[in-house]
Amino acid sequence: MATIRARRRRDGSLAYLAEVRIRRNGRLLRESKTFGRRGQATEWAAKAEKQLSTDEDDRREHRHLHGGSLRRVLKKYRKDVSDVRPMGRSKTAHIKFLEKTPLAAIRVLNLRTSDLIQHVRQRRKSGAGPATVNNDLIWLRIILRYARAAWGLPFDLNVVDDACEVVKAEKLVAKSKQRFRRPTNDELERLTEYFRVKEKRRSSMPMRDIVWFAIHSARRQSEITRLLFSDNDARTQTGVVRNLKHPTDRTQFCRFKYTPEAWTIVQRQDPASDRIFPFDPKTVGAAFTRACRMLQIEDLRFHDLRHEATSRLFETGYSIVEVQQFTLHDSWGTLSRYTHLRPEDVTTRNFTFDESRSLI
Repeated sequence: MATIRARRRRDGSLAYLAEVRIRRNGRLLRESKTFGRRGQATEWAAKAEKQLSTDEDDRREHRHLHGGSLRRVLKKYRKDVSDVRPMGRSKTAHIKFLEKTPLAAIRVLNLRTSDLIQHVRQRRKSGAGPATVNNDLIWLRIILRYARAAWGLPFDLNVVDDACEVVKAEKLVAKSKQRFRRPTNDELERLTEYFRVKEKRRSSMPMRDIVWFAIHSARRQSEITRLLFSDNDARTQTGVVRNLKHPTDRTQFCRFKYTPEAWTIVQRQDPASDRIFPFDPKTVGAAFTRACRMLQIEDLRFHDLRHEATSRLFETGYSIVEVQQFTLHDSWGTLSRYTHLRPEDVTTRNFTFDESRSLI
């Protein structure tokens, strides 16, 4: 606590002694300073009291972090980063999973390369795929590097790098494979009929419209359920994706172009709600997965409809730059991952060959 005491100097003027005392863990922390005015003494005392409290909290956090387990580091990272910018759902889930592993119980500064290799082997034995386990190491390195820079944790990142080299050599981990799954016309017809019958039986989500909107708009599952009527521009037939998925910036507000087919689907939705499709994205995904299971359609995910949409746009004849106005991919490198053209759908073009202008 802070106290201000007035004292008379030898020359008769008043002086004000500001004293701050804080007891932490059985120790008395104390600072004092003399000022010529009470206001100055009060202001200094408030700052000093806050600083002493903060310093002690930082020292305690430092001791707990440096002497604590990997689990403590993972939790602190998740909290600190989320305080600044919300983390994605998959990233949060992956870190929470790591917090529950036996690896997380090890004191972070005692973590060895052999511990990480053992973690990888146990994960593979339990059925996790090489790409999933590789993500474990990727996230651990990102978090431990952050801890070194932000909190001064003296962790040697070579521990992780050496483990990565070993498990890669043993082919225990691998980069995730790109998906090339596109729904066939037969599968789309069966899904459309399935949802048509379901919608007749009882009031439910308009899954037929949602599926075909995904195919015609190239919007992600979560984006579809966030779109607002108020963001649409009828003159330009454009809409807005709020919080567009992005590796570094999730606060983006991006306008996209509707295809004519997607715009038609939007126009027949109920405008009573602010959202065009006012449903939980998880419910949409569950309904799609359930339909595929009932129809015995194997290895088809809702996100594959975005691949289908992107490929159709190219097959229609749009250029790369034009396709980006629909899909909102920020680079061709990213966009190419979602583009799976079929040879039979490529249109051939006739070119006139002038022999007189040929080069010899």
